[in-house]
Formats: sequence, structure tokens, C-alpha cells
Amino acid sequence: MTTVDQRLHARLQSLWDETLAATMSEPEKLLYRSNLLGSDKRITNYGGGNTSAKVMQPDPLSGEEVEVLWVKGSGGDVGSIKMDGFSTLYMDKLRALKGKYRGLAHEDEMVGYLPHCTFNLNPRATSIDTPLHAYVPKKHVDHMHPDAIIAIAASVNSKELTAEIFGDEIGWLPWKKPGYELGLWLEKFCLENPHAKGVVLESHGLFTWDDDAKACYELTLEIINRAMEYFATETKGVAGFGGPVHESLDPAARRGVAARLMPAIRGMVSGQQPMVGHFNDSEAVLEFVNARDMRDLAALGTSCPDHFLRTKIRPLVVDFVPAENNLEAVMAGLPDQIAAYREDYAAYYERCKHPDSPALRDPNAVVYLVPGVGMITFAKDKATARIAGEFYVNAINVMRGASTVSTYRGLPEQEAFDIEYWLLEEAKLQRMPKPKSLAGRVALVTGGAGGIGTATAERYLREGACVMLADIDGGALASTVKMLAQAHSADVVRTVEMNVTDEGAVARAYEAIAVEFGGIDILVSNAGIASSAPIEETTLELWNRNMSILSTGYFLVSRAAFGVMRAQDMGGAIVFVASKNGLAASPNASAYCTAKASEIHLARCLALEGAEAGIRVNVVNPDAVLKGSKIWSGEWLDQRASTYGTDKGGLEEMYRARSMLKRSVLPEDIAEAAYFLASDASAKSTGNIINVDAGNKEAFTR
Repeated sequence: MTTVDQRLHARLQSLWDETLAATMSEPEKLLYRSNLLGSDKRITNYGGGNTSAKVMQPDPLSGEEVEVLWVKGSGGDVGSIKMDGFSTLYMDKLRALKGKYRGLAHEDEMVGYLPHCTFNLNPRATSIDTPLHAYVPKKHVDHMHPDAIIAIAASVNSKELTAEIFGDEIGWLPWKKPGYELGLWLEKFCLENPHAKGVVLESHGLFTWDDDAKACYELTLEIINRAMEYFATETKGVAGFGGPVHESLDPAARRGVAARLMPAIRGMVSGQQPMVGHFNDSEAVLEFVNARDMRDLAALGTSCPDHFLRTKIRPLVVDFVPAENNLEAVMAGLPDQIAAYREDYAAYYERCKHPDSPALRDPNAVVYLVPGVGMITFAKDKATARIAGEFYVNAINVMRGASTVSTYRGLPEQEAFDIEYWLLEEAKLQRMPKPKSLAGRVALVTGGAGGIGTATAERYLREGACVMLADIDGGALASTVKMLAQAHSADVVRTVEMNVTDEGAVARAYEAIAVEFGGIDILVSNAGIASSAPIEETTLELWNRNMSILSTGYFLVSRAAFGVMRAQDMGGAIVFVASKNGLAASPNASAYCTAKASEIHLARCLALEGAEAGIRVNVVNPDAVLKGSKIWSGEWLDQRASTYGTDKGGLEEMYRARSMLKRSVLPEDIAEAAYFLASDASAKSTGNIINVDAGNKEAFTR
């Protein structure tokens, strides 16, 4: 049995702690149960499924005990939900809603009545699945999307498989779009089958119920375990998806191919907004992309609504043949492949649209399958791209199970469209907050573990960018990324150890950013050192070290950035963090000042070369940024203090006092300038220098 099979079929264990649960109220038990269920992706996918409990509580006005439905609210995730993620509704009012129902043609209007059922003025928006939980005549209800159950639900004979595996303990209902009507169907099933413990919904998922919270949780696990054990028995020794026809490249080669493909794809699919990529070459993905039946199964589309809402109904299969290593031909053919996908998607929209359907959305693929390499996903942000990939892995697991024991069936095209372009789904999209100013942008910050680098990364992250921090100091990188990930999520920040003077290290860093995020939009070239010595004491080694890091290093990282930015054809912004000393001479620092002047002139040259490709190149010139700066520790600090006849404690005050504005310059001040030069606010600026030095007339650019 492969590790994929072992992972899929390993029995789920109950994590319920009875001692802990004994201290909880019923709503708290619901939260506990929800978080336990959501902690294992074999039980449900991110954001998928929901849970509920019917609880007796005092009415806020009358004080009388009333029955209240606690149910996961719209858009939540059971694994990470908190108490404020649940909607609360009066059960008597939910039952009264039946009198307002005018039939299937009008079921969407029932969503508008749900807020009138709100208990205790709870602002949490209700989910479309609320009626499904409300009308099951049990206190506790779980609705999960386990791969093993959906593999049953997505088989052509799903009703017969359900009966074979579960007998009459678990029922079956045919496909029906989630909503009020399905809630009534579920109630009818429960009333007609009072001994049933749950139901499989065709092409959708699993409902289970009980009058006790722990019993409901453990029943859910039991039913999923039974399905997994069935597939473990039936698929033992059977090659998934018809068996392999391709062999995977080695891991480094897979990443190399992905690093070539992803910026090119990113540029072609970012017409409406910048997209962020994610790469997955897990064993489950490789088994699928290398298989004989992969193309046929992928063309059938996904089955569960949660899957295709995240992944679109079907992926794009890239024409890569690992045995032939035909990457150059693939790169040449990508524009036609992506254009063909768009045309096919637009035709799907035209075939299925209704008079009141929302306008055609982005017609580009979300999922890209590459034989021998893995899966690439693109979305508006990193988390969404990663989660889309996770959902497609769920779909792969479903296809493996269904196609092995039966025949896999995707959701019918019209049904898929009616959910994808559901007016209620469109209303949810319209309520999404406006994207931040750098949403979808990807930045590389060299010297990323220093004061200026960290402050710049934090500023970009605050505006919605993804950031890769590059630094030669691995220890400082680790502490910096930990801090930034805690503030902004681990999805959006990555690190790479890089010596900017090492051509190979620079190339590896750009491969890493391409694979991790899909490409690059912003380069902040900030890596630096500082040295101080009279000219007679400036050794050739010291001179070369300054030029190597501060001039050659800036050249190497910029050259590599140009290559990726041109491949994307999306423009870009390069920001050099130079120095006041690049414009104003300073005693006993000839090597440093000359190298910084070289940076500034290199930026001017690159601004000329990049303009036709929309690549803007600008410079920030700081002065005396002592806070958090690694170059101001140790020898350099001693040397500059000696040059100006002061001690360490007096140096910052000396710099502040000599400035025209009499103010200290902080890393956050440099970060603000770096943000401006990377943002659309400076879209018409290139070849410019912004001095952030609190005023120094020797450094005036005119």
C-alpha cells in the first residue's frame, strides 16, 4: 500500500475529551466538536461543511426558555471557527418560515427571511445550509465533505453503493442544489426513516445526526471510517486512474519546470488582477498527473460544489511530456493552450447562462496539471491559491475512489453553472471588501532580516502583498519570518538564504519565488554593508567587498528580476535602497560612497531599459538609519563615531542634529518611501530618487 493509500485509509480516531467537555455549555460543545472535525482534512475540506446544535436558552426579552439553532455562519471554517462564527436563530421562527415558502422557483427568496429569525441580535450572516440543519429533528447535526463519502456520492451507482456499505443506517438523496428545498427533502427523509442516522447527498457529502454532541461527533467518524475501510478493501492492489504512463521528474527538476511555467502562466492570467501561484507536487498529485486516465477524468470536472467553486469545473492540462523534456515547446504553446481554455469556458457560460445570470467572470483556469511535475494553482491571493490546490487534491481522492469501484461522474454542466453563477453566490462576492493596494503583488526584499528590510516587508504585507525575504543571515531570517507570519499569516511570507554576490544563489532565489508565489512584481534591493577607513587604509579587499555587495549584488538581483518580469509581461517596480552617501561625499568612506553612487547610476540605466516593458526603477536614499540596522553594529559604528569625534551614544543625536529638519530617520520612514515607489501611486515615476534623510543639502538631487 502506498503512503497515499495509507493516509487515505488510516482509521480516524476520536479526540473527544470527556473531562474537558463536561465543563462546557451546549454551544461550547458545538464549537469543540466543530474544531475537532475540521482538524482533519479527511473529514472535511477548508471552509467546507457545517455543524449545528439546537439549544434551550432564555429569550432576551421574555426570559422564557426557547429553542435556538446554533449553526456555522456563512463563509466560516469549522476547523478554525470561534463562538462568534455561529449564527443563532429561533427555531419556532424557522419552522414558521414554511408558511412563507412559495415553491422551488422561489426558494432563493427564503434567504431573505432568515435574518428575521435571528436570536439575540446576532450579526453573523446565515449560511445557505441553515434550513438543512433546522429541519432535521435531532439536536446535533454534522454536515461534512469527506473524500471517502464523496467518492461514493460521485459514483454513477451511488445509491446502490450507499446501501451496500451502510445498509439502512445511512440513507441516500439524489442531487439537489443546497437551499430551502433540500432542507425540506432532508426533513421528509428523517420523518419517513426515523431509525436512520444520516444520509449521503449525491455529488455533495454526508449528513449525520444525534441528540448528544459526543455521540454525533463519534457517529460522523464511524461512518467515514466505514467508507474508508470499504475503499481500502476494494482498491487493494488496484492501480489508481488506470496506472501510470509517465514517470515523475526528480524534485529539483520538478521545481525547475514549475519555475519556468509559473511566471509565464501568471502573466497570461493576470489581466483582471495580479494573480498569486501555488505549487503542489505531493504523492497524491503526482499519481494523478502521471496516470493514463488523468485527462479523461479531469475533463469530467469536479463533483462536490465546494470543489468546483474553488477550482472551476475542470483544470487545464499542460502539454508537458516528462520523458521528452519538451519544456521549450510547451512554453511556446502556452499562449494557445490558455486561450483555448478561455474560449471553452466562455462557451460553457454561453451554453448555460440564464437571462439574469451575472456577467462572465475571469475565464482563466485555476488549476494547471503538469505530467511528471505536479499541480499549479492561481488565485487572487496566496491562501486562496493554496486552498484551491487542496480542494483539487480532494477531487483527486474522490476520482480515485469512484473510478476504482465504479464509474466517476462529475456534476452535470448546467448544475455546476447554476451554483457557480448563483445569484446568492454573486451577492456574496459583491460583499467582499475592496482589495488592498498591493493585493496579488509579489515582492522580493534583499537584506530582508535587517531593520529597513523588515520594515519594508511589513509595509508591503500590510497592503496585501506576498513577500520573500532574502538575507545571508539564516538565523535572523528565521526570527524575522516568525514575527511577520504571526502578524500576517504564514501563507504570505517566505524566506531564502541568499548571498547577492553569488550568481547561482541569486538564480536559486528567483526559482524559489517563482515556485512559491508564481513570479515577482517588486524587487527591493536593500542588501548592504558599510565600511569606514581613510583612503590610505582602504585595502583592495575592502574596496572589492563594497563593490561586490553594493554594486555587483544590485546588478545580479536586478538582472534576474528583469528576466522574470519580462517573462510575465506585467511590468514591475524595482526599488534600490541606496544612501545619501551616493550623492554626498563623506570622509573616510570612499569605498562605501563610490559603491552607493554606482547603485544610483545603475538604477538610472535600468530605468531606461525597463521603461518599454513597464518596469519602473527608482531609488530611496536614506541617511543614518540606526534603529534595527545590522550595519550600525560593531566596527562601522565605532568607525563613524571616531570620524565625527563622538561616542556610540552620541552618534544618533549627532545625525539628528545635523539634519535640516532635526529629526531621526527610522526604518519605517524608508519603508514608506519604498511602498510609494512600488505602488500604483507612483505609476508614472521611474528614474527618480527620494531622499529620506531629514534634509541634507549636499544630497539634493538638483
